[in-house]
Amino acid sequence: MCWSAQADAVAGGVVAAVGVACLVRARRTGHPERLPLAALPLVLGLHQLVEAMVWLGTDDGLPAALAGAARTAWAVIALPLLPVLVPAGVWCATTGPRRRVLAALTLLGAAVAVPLAAAVASHPVTATAHGHTLGYSVGIPHPAVLLTGYLVATVGSLLVSGDRLLRRLGLVTAVGALACVLFWRLAFISTWCALAALASLLLLRWAGHSPVAEGADRIARPIR
Repeated sequence: MCWSAQADAVAGGVVAAVGVACLVRARRTGHPERLPLAALPLVLGLHQLVEAMVWLGTDDGLPAALAGAARTAWAVIALPLLPVLVPAGVWCATTGPRRRVLAALTLLGAAVAVPLAAAVASHPVTATAHGHTLGYSVGIPHPAVLLTGYLVATVGSLLVSGDRLLRRLGLVTAVGALACVLFWRLAFISTWCALAALASLLLLRWAGHSPVAEGADRIARPIR
């Protein structure tokens, strides 16, 4: 997780490798619409590798320009990218009437991403070590409102997907968000992204399953 540069590097390498396996599995199922969501572990794994560089920058282990670029790259993935990628990926992989709700959540994610991207583009990204976690400062306007929209778009899209494995991932990330608020408030976004990266390993199983029609995986019971 985000406890040190070494821990981030190991976790990031493992999650990124699993992400590559997710893409391979999704491609082999013959359903390219699953590829955007299957890419999520790879994105989150690379995100953890970037954070390992951020850690090195806090200890003056990197040139200032490289450390600044690592902080900006981390913020771009964590803030404007994820609230669009997650609901859009779930929308692509889903069929049926749930797509309307997922389309709305994708639009919400895009609406949240615009001010987040503007903040990253117009403010320097700073990172401060708080014990074994990193706290980031970007100068985000109305953080409580944007964070609520962020979590509704990302976690909400997984919960309403209709897929059992995606709902499980949504539940795990929702519980993780609550835990991060309670235990690591100053480093919420960093710790939640790290937990989401580990939780995304659940997508390896999902990527290897062929999609089924909604309700087709339920076992029919005789009427009494």
